[in-house]
Amino acid sequence: MKGWNDFEIGAVLFPFEGKAQNELEAHNSDRKYTSDSSFNSSVAHWRVEKPVHNSEVCINCFNCWVYCPDAAILARDDKLSGVDYVHCKGCGICVDVCPTNPKSLLMFSDHENNQTALKNWPKKEEKRKD
Repeated sequence: MKGWNDFEIGAVLFPFEGKAQNELEAHNSDRKYTSDSSFNSSVAHWRVEKPVHNSEVCINCFNCWVYCPDAAILARDDKLSGVDYVHCKGCGICVDVCPTNPKSLLMFSDHENNQTALKNWPKKEEKRKD
């Protein structure tokens, strides 16, 4: 079996053992993933920046959860609860699809403490009337 560094850049890996639609109906911890999926193998060593989740700004729209290619957005009881840094590769898609102002997910250095990042969260941008 190939390791993560053996795959070609941009390779498509099929994550599920069975039909994807059937697996997607189950919670990600109950799905049957292939051995070469990012759920069973960590890609965190690729990460330079990490998304930090601010629950005080989050509206629980689940855009980040839907678009995350590695199922690294954590959700419990109909609320987003953070990021699984074992599986997050730091691609930033979650930040790109976040609609809040300010965004409820922002990228920070992988070495920065999450509490420090939350203290430095930007304030809401006021719309200017021109």
